[in-house]
Amino acid sequence: MSILDKCLNYTDAREAMALGYYPYFREISSEQDTEVICNGKKMLMMGSNSYLGLTNHPKVKEAGIQAMKKYGSGCAGSRFLNGTLDIHLELEAELARLVGKEAALAYPTGYQANVGCISAMVNKNEYIITDKYDHASIIDGCKLSDGTMLRYNHNDMASLERCLQKLDGKSALIVVDGIFSMEGDIANLPQISALAEKYNANLMVDEAHSLGVLGDKGAGAAAHFGLTKKTDLIMGTFSKSLASVGGFIAADEPLIHYLKHKSRALIFSASLPPASTASVLAAIKIMEDEPERIAKLWENTDYMMQEFKAMGYNTGTSCTPVIPLHVGDMIRAFNMWARLGEEGVFINPVIPPAVPPNGCLIRCSFMATHTREQLDRALDKFRVIGKELGII
Repeated sequence: MSILDKCLNYTDAREAMALGYYPYFREISSEQDTEVICNGKKMLMMGSNSYLGLTNHPKVKEAGIQAMKKYGSGCAGSRFLNGTLDIHLELEAELARLVGKEAALAYPTGYQANVGCISAMVNKNEYIITDKYDHASIIDGCKLSDGTMLRYNHNDMASLERCLQKLDGKSALIVVDGIFSMEGDIANLPQISALAEKYNANLMVDEAHSLGVLGDKGAGAAAHFGLTKKTDLIMGTFSKSLASVGGFIAADEPLIHYLKHKSRALIFSASLPPASTASVLAAIKIMEDEPERIAKLWENTDYMMQEFKAMGYNTGTSCTPVIPLHVGDMIRAFNMWARLGEEGVFINPVIPPAVPPNGCLIRCSFMATHTREQLDRALDKFRVIGKELGII
């Protein structure tokens, strides 16, 4: 037996490819916009996380170009050693200001921000408490820590309290998504915060999908609920509303100082490239200077939610620009993905283990820059194909 045998014997993906049901690694040869060129075909993009439509904004692109000219293509080292640029510090100050914290720390990816923060913060004989629908990066951060992970049922406050009752006076960090990336619902932060206070636990909110979507000028779910001060750690990404790549943690300065010296994902990773850093700075400025983008995002979201429900689609508990269409079994999800693709609509099917068995869904997500004509064109396809497949 060889350790490589599991690779050689892995056939699931190839079998799906042979059947024409492989929705991953699709080749896009255009900028990420409301329409893209996918496998040589123009398609309506209904599956992007670019909520504010800034990935191709002229000012964002120009900021990246100018940073590349000034600093080069990379830093050739970690933040800990030779990889801290003045624009990294500028970005961190802007991020801290945006989310209302004393300091922030930028990571090369959002995944690393979660993994690096959680694994450093939670030690032996301490607890991490997570929602069962939290993002994979949170779960991996828990696994890399020396703490004990407890999981509560999705957005179920009674289940959360049962977990907290098991602490027996030990330290605990509750980690929760602000907006859940598949369900499209919002964490019940008011009750989570109250329970954290009751049981002397600390709170971390992953704002990956809520930055640029919720809160004053897009500051996220903690700001949306007026709970910034009661949220100890705020995590965010740059790869969604902020139009680049990377992630960050924001908190009181002593917590950030600790992470700078204890977070292995930061210390042992090359730092965020200059062009990405400058692009995020430009995106933050546009987001704050043009609040109409967030207003338009919600106008599009409300319209699509209303229309999907009127057709008879099951959108679950979603109340954000992430709108899942629950279709049931895997074959039906793949059939819907394939038919929508044939009709020029790019969406993402979600199957186990990301969702429970027979809980497959079509994950739609919308942008501020979608026009009403584009949305209506997509809705026509969803109406026809939904009826064709017996979903509506």
